[in-house]
Amino acid sequence: MVGPPRRRVSATVRRRRFLQAVAEHSILIAFSAGFLVPLVFVVLTSLMSTQQALSNSLWPRPFVWHNYIEIFRTQPLLRYSLNTSLYAGLSTVGVLVSGVPVAYVLSRIDWRGRQVVFLLVLSTLMLPAQVTVLPLYVIFTRLHWIGTLKPLILPNFFGDAFSIFLLRQFFLTIPQELLDAARVDGGSELQIIRRVVIPVARTGIAAVALFQVLYAWNDFFNPLLYLGEIRQNWTLSLGLSNFTTFHGSVVWNLTMAASVLFILPVIIVFFFAQRVFIQGITLTGIKG
Repeated sequence: MVGPPRRRVSATVRRRRFLQAVAEHSILIAFSAGFLVPLVFVVLTSLMSTQQALSNSLWPRPFVWHNYIEIFRTQPLLRYSLNTSLYAGLSTVGVLVSGVPVAYVLSRIDWRGRQVVFLLVLSTLMLPAQVTVLPLYVIFTRLHWIGTLKPLILPNFFGDAFSIFLLRQFFLTIPQELLDAARVDGGSELQIIRRVVIPVARTGIAAVALFQVLYAWNDFFNPLLYLGEIRQNWTLSLGLSNFTTFHGSVVWNLTMAASVLFILPVIIVFFFAQRVFIQGITLTGIKG
């Protein structure tokens, strides 16, 4: 079967489309360059000598790769990296373990007072962190958790309002027929969560997990508050801030080298998970 003949596009229309595509891509390239310039500056500064980092030079002459070895001699970055990975990994597990069942109950099970409870959960987002810091610090002090990673990790196993909200919005996009079919087959609610909801909503769950990993990796306030002077439990954010006081003044080349190592894992994680992350965020608000 022969389809309808395609309409020929005139040269004027093709030229206009080409110029429009060039203009759009030029704008995108300009914005991308604006975001990349600071990162390039950080990388180049990390490869300079101490004297050159304080000069007006923008290109290392020569490249001082030894800076990336020196930062491990001045600070226990491997220990800080392990603590940060432990904080990011376990807190993400806690957010997912606590958030997925709560979001499912608030989105897919009809019970009296569901909307009221959901509004109460959302209302906690309006509370600034500074409001709850003092009572939480008193509680953790009485539990003898100050100076350990427990105040950073364990509270995540009791739910996070932002993650619950995102997961609930994503679970609302799951066809009700899938859940009803699982119930007809005799599946319990926990089995439905494990065998239906999680596989179908894996992009939304991955987006929430990535949000938590990025938050924990970049978190500075909570480690500073709860870890204090216990250096063996410090995270990378605290170790990076200590570079200034350790040398008495800012050693820009070493500070930038440490900054590169600090942001590199985040860039790698986002690079491999960006498709799932963007898809999860895009589909979250389809149904309210």
